[in-house]
Amino acid sequence: MKKLFPVIFFLLLFALSAGAQTQVYELKVYETKVFRSADLLHTYFEKALIPALNRQGAKNVGVFEEEGESLPKKIYLLIPHKDILTFQNSDRNLFADAEYVTAANPYLSSDQATIPFIRINSSLIQSTKEFPELKVPNAAKIYELRTYESHNEGALKSKLRMFEDEFDIFADAGLPMVFYGKNISGDQMPCLTYMLANTTLEENKVGWSNFINLPAWKKLVSMDEYKGNMSNITRVFLKPMDYSQI
Repeated sequence: MKKLFPVIFFLLLFALSAGAQTQVYELKVYETKVFRSADLLHTYFEKALIPALNRQGAKNVGVFEEEGESLPKKIYLLIPHKDILTFQNSDRNLFADAEYVTAANPYLSSDQATIPFIRINSSLIQSTKEFPELKVPNAAKIYELRTYESHNEGALKSKLRMFEDEFDIFADAGLPMVFYGKNISGDQMPCLTYMLANTTLEENKVGWSNFINLPAWKKLVSMDEYKGNMSNITRVFLKPMDYSQI
């Protein structure tokens, strides 16, 4: 038994360290009602939900709206959880937090006539060991959220493997990455999702021009093993709310 103890202890440490390598991002998209103010939702986020999530240890919670005048208007909530277990316990911990329950009451007790959104679409995204944690950009004013779909799980695995060589290319092109990961739930499966940050749309455009002209990208995209691993791209530009922590 004494001989087994160091082995068990080592395996426990390894499991804990492996679990701490990656975050889980909860991405919620609120589709708002036309001609109805979203103030109730924003007050709930700013005064109740985000402070409570911060108390749970979820830092750098982001809240965004779409750039432009698209309808129906959507509000994006991005919550970086430490790991999957933290995500699983988050909702229960919210309702065990008396300060949250009090601050959230106007929102939680609202009826259908006052709630500002039609529905919530939610995705879970598991980060990878190559990009394990969300990075808060400096002075960013515009964010690009991208989802890459693949036609099956094998193709997605190929795209994820390809992405391991793309992080440096994004950095060299002037496209700082905020987060990246494989979706583990949502409505565009199988897919991966990532977010980029820039100060202006023009800067973002220049960054993509740089990206596609870099020799490293041209070499990567020409490799036979990565051909046909992506079937669709969804892109949306976002701007942060004043109280967003990203």
